[in-house]
Amino acid sequence: MENIKNTVYNLRLLDDLAKQDSTIHRIHPLVKVLTTLFFLVMVVSFQKAEIARLLPFFFYPIIIFALGEIPVVPILKRVLFVAPFIIGIGILNPVFDQETVLFFGREISNGWFTFLSLCIKGLLTVTVSILLIATTGMDQLASALRMLKVPKIFVLQLLLTYRYISVLIEEVARMLRAYSLRAPKQKGIQRQAWGPFAGQLILRTFDRAQRVYQAMNLRGFSGEYYSGKTMRLEKKDFTYLAGWSFMFILARLYNLPMLLGSLFARGW
Repeated sequence: MENIKNTVYNLRLLDDLAKQDSTIHRIHPLVKVLTTLFFLVMVVSFQKAEIARLLPFFFYPIIIFALGEIPVVPILKRVLFVAPFIIGIGILNPVFDQETVLFFGREISNGWFTFLSLCIKGLLTVTVSILLIATTGMDQLASALRMLKVPKIFVLQLLLTYRYISVLIEEVARMLRAYSLRAPKQKGIQRQAWGPFAGQLILRTFDRAQRVYQAMNLRGFSGEYYSGKTMRLEKKDFTYLAGWSFMFILARLYNLPMLLGSLFARGW
C-alpha cells in the first residue's frame, strides 16, 4: 500500500516541479520543446562508438538542473528506472562486435565502446526528456505541440494517457485498501484472487473513464485541448534557442574535449 502511495506521489512530483518559478520555467514552452528536440537529434546522430565527443552534451542538463532549481535525486531515480532497458539493448554488443581497438596500449573489444556510447546516449536523452516535463508541465507541453501543428488527436491521446495513469493507480490503491481490510493478516493478494482483482480493476477503470469523459463534456470539451494560459515569445526565448543551438552544433562538429586537452597541454 505504501508503494502505491509513493507511486502516486512520484507521478505528481513532475507537475509540482513544473509549477515553480525559475529562469528555465519562464522560457516559452515552444522554445524548450525545440531546444530539446534539437538536443536529441544531435545526441543520436553520433556514431555508435563515440564517447568523448558526447561528454560536452552533459553541460545542458546540468545547467537546466541548476537554473531550474530541479532536485537531482528524483530525476535520477526515474532515469534509473529506464536504465535496465538501455542496458538490455546493448549488453550483447561486446559479444557480437569482436573488432578490437587499442586503448592505452591494450586491445579492447569495440563492443564495449558501443555499449558505453549507447548508455551515455540513453542517459542524456531520457534525462533531458524528463527535465522538459519537470520545467514545462504537460499542459504547456501539449500547447507547444499544437503550435508545432502536431495533430490534436495525438496530443490529446498523450495528455489523457499521462493524466489517466494517476487515476488508474488511485483505483488500484482503493482496491488494495478494501482487500486489506477484508484480509488484514495477509501480505499481498492471494494467487486465486488475481483474476477477479484484475477483472474488477478493468470494470472500475472503464466506469471511471466514462465519468471523466462525461465531466469533460459538461465543461465544454469538443476535441480540442486548451491550457488556459498563453505566453508570448520574447527576446530571451530566441536568445535561449540560438545559444543552445550554437553550442550543440559546435559540440557536434568539433571534438571539444580534445581541443580543450590540447590547449591545456600547450599551457603546461
